[in-house]
Order: sequence, then structure tokens, then C-alpha cells
Amino acid sequence: MNEWVKSHLAAEGVLRAGINTANFLLVSGRADNGDPVGVAPDMAKDIADRLDATIKYVCYKSPGELADAAGSNEWDLGFIGAEPQRAKEIAFTSAYCEIEATYLVRQGAGIESIEDVDQAGTAISVSGRSAYGLWLKRHIEKAEIVEADSMDHAYQLFVDRNLTVLAGLRPRLISDQESIPGSLVLEGKFSAVQQAIGTPRKFEEAVSWLQECVNDAIVSGRVSDLIEKHNAHGLSVANQI
Repeated sequence: MNEWVKSHLAAEGVLRAGINTANFLLVSGRADNGDPVGVAPDMAKDIADRLDATIKYVCYKSPGELADAAGSNEWDLGFIGAEPQRAKEIAFTSAYCEIEATYLVRQGAGIESIEDVDQAGTAISVSGRSAYGLWLKRHIEKAEIVEADSMDHAYQLFVDRNLTVLAGLRPRLISDQESIPGSLVLEGKFSAVQQAIGTPRKFEEAVSWLQECVNDAIVSGRVSDLIEKHNAHGLSVANQI
């Protein structure tokens, strides 16, 4: 192991892992001591073990809050979707898992495919600073994007304002569909959220070592095992680079 990595990522023997608790596929609950439980916390613990360090979880209510803290010396590793808008402050590995992002549409909206969504007169409700929300801001040209501060808020805006489309992660939308009579979750995906490991730019020298950790976790079956362990169906193992 690179001693520089250990001395910088785990100063004083502690690795601080930034965890986005809003992603229910990656964080499935809390332990009795309050620590987050799920695929991302276990990935963080594995890396702490490699560094022979104690894990400390630093939890955030949204991915945007986690990303905002990249320059504030609050965490050493951040478990978050890798998006270009975040790369200025955060150096990322490739993804260790992916989540399909798609749309829920109202009955009678005249939208039957992903390609039909980006049209004038369509309003898309979305958790604005999520990875898939950032993707929409880069790619949607004609439809209106209505940003919310969480997935729950996006759902509420979709309902209260009678909006046309709700964007989100497929497993969550399938659940939301049950309370919206006649609604449809579209086949396919507009994006696959690339869940990666990031570190503040001042530690970007550590990314090559972190990439080895990601590759090992994929090849060994560790990521697949964690998905099964936490019943995180809706996650898929990322293709190894």
C-alpha cells in the first residue's frame, strides 16, 4: 500500500467516509449506534480495513450537501454519483455500481418512451442536485425542469402541481407508481447513475490506489455480495474498466 495514501486519507488512523443517506439503495438503515448500514458504508469499511484505520461515517441528507463539503475538510472519501459538475472539487474512481434513472409519467400525457419526454410543454420534477438531476440539466433542451431538494420533495411537487413527469431511480419510481393511478414507469433509462468513490482534489494522488480497491471489489464479487446482503435490488455491478 502507498504510505502517502495512508498518511493523507487516514490521518491519525481514522478514515472519514462521507455518506449520502438519501440514497435508499446504498444506505438501507441505521445500526444501533446510529452508523449507516448498507452497500456504501460497507464499501467504506472495507477501505478503512485496507488502511488499517478506524472508520468514521460523516452522514449527509443529500448528495448535494456531501458534494458541497468536499473543500471543507469534513470527509476523506465521499460515496456519491460521479458527475462532471462535481469533478472540479472531487476526484473520482470509476463506478463500482450503477442505478438506472428513468421517468414516471401521468396517464394521458402522450409520453410512451424516454425519447418523448424532452418536448415543449412537459414539466419534469426531479431532485435537483442528485446525479440524475445534474444529468438532466446538461441534456434536456425543450422540457421544463422543476428542481426539488430531495426525492420526496420531487414526488410532492409532481403530485401537488400535477406535473407531467417525475424523474428518479427506477426502484423508487416503481414504488411511487402504486399511489398514482394510471401512471407508467417508462422502459429503458435516460441515464445510469455511476456510484463511485470520490476524494477531495487535494488527495487526488490517492485515486489510483482507490481505483485498485474498486477493481478488486468488482472482480472478487464483493460488490455483488453486498447488493445481495442488503437486498439492494435495483443496483447493478458496474462494468470494470
